[in-house]
Amino acid sequence: MRKKDIQERTLNFSVRIVNLCKFLRQNGGTGYDLSKQLIRCGTSIGANVEEAQNAESKRDFIHKMSISLKEARETNYWLKILIATEKNL
Repeated sequence: MRKKDIQERTLNFSVRIVNLCKFLRQNGGTGYDLSKQLIRCGTSIGANVEEAQNAESKRDFIHKMSISLKEARETNYWLKILIATEKNL
């Protein structure tokens, strides 16, 4: 893998999250409310990966990447809820 692959992939993921949230907000209802949570955690994955690139130590790098993992798990949770409730959106 290329060194910047994770940065590119998380940026692309953030763009997809933003576009999904735009769609959800246009349609209102529960999707609008869920989009607020989804945009925060979904875009912070890449932001934390970027921040990790300038970590002050190996331990700091691991900590920042761990935060990205937590945000990814939260994003996954909100996406599961959207999928499970898509008939109601």
